[in-house]
Amino acid sequence: MSQFSHLTEKGELHMVDVSEKLDTERVAIAKAEVIFPEEIYPQIISQDIPKGDFLACAKVAGILAAKKTPELIPLCHPLPITKIDIEFKFIPEKFAIEVTGKVKTVAKTGVEMEALIATSIAALTIYDMCKSLHKGIKITDIRLIYKSGGKSGELILEEKV
Repeated sequence: MSQFSHLTEKGELHMVDVSEKLDTERVAIAKAEVIFPEEIYPQIISQDIPKGDFLACAKVAGILAAKKTPELIPLCHPLPITKIDIEFKFIPEKFAIEVTGKVKTVAKTGVEMEALIATSIAALTIYDMCKSLHKGIKITDIRLIYKSGGKSGELILEEKV
């Protein structure tokens, strides 16, 4: 018997059958950090960059990405997403922007991958919009920090602050 839900007993890939599960409200929150070289951080904070409103662009990109998760991750189920939120927090002491993606649904399976994809693509969009200022921008610490719903209930991996 395989310990991986996406493998059959013979070790073959398959999409997990969730038809017997109950629909429950499910929430997932992911975070990432975009770290900038110190010399360009004042421009980042003032949001004065040649390509324009990079945070608005990153927010839209993250939302669109969450909706496309099953097209990007082969064994993810298409889900009726009920809410997607992308937030940004400047962290001056680290010359960084923290990206937080929150996704909600009422479904038979969770939205962890949607939150991770939304957060990752928002961070990548920030990189893309700002890379003309410096090539030394880093994206780090992409991680799930919270999930709730389903039989496993609530899992807090990091405070949601």
